[in-house]
Amino acid sequence: MTATDRSIELVNAAAQAAADRLAHDIIAYDVSDVLSITDAFLLASAPNDRQVKSIVDEIEERLNKQLGAKPVRREGDRDARWILLDYVDIVVHVQHSEERVFYALERLWKDCPELTLPEDAQKTRGKAEEHAKLTGGDTEGEQR
Repeated sequence: MTATDRSIELVNAAAQAAADRLAHDIIAYDVSDVLSITDAFLLASAPNDRQVKSIVDEIEERLNKQLGAKPVRREGDRDARWILLDYVDIVVHVQHSEERVFYALERLWKDCPELTLPEDAQKTRGKAEEHAKLTGGDTEGEQR
């Protein structure tokens, strides 16, 4: 089983929205073979809570306007460290950079096929490390 055309359309629109709001390290996995509850996961991160919220708001607005999709569930708003948008066909995870490193969702889903994303989203790979170097932060090995 592979992700449906609708799921891929949602992932691409969400990835582009995240890239437009300067998300870091955007990646998507086709999890349809291992999970029955969704087709794809989209992961993105940001260096601060305000940007996490901004990315999530843009994804939600863009998917609603362009594709008529609304999440059935939105979790994590209060702290804005890890916000999850559940669209049934896809699940979007936008994490604070520290949570992204700590929880390392990529390790859990590394055996699943990676979905091809729009060019702007692909260019975000490695941006978290770049940002950390510029600001003196450490995104590697941080634990809470």
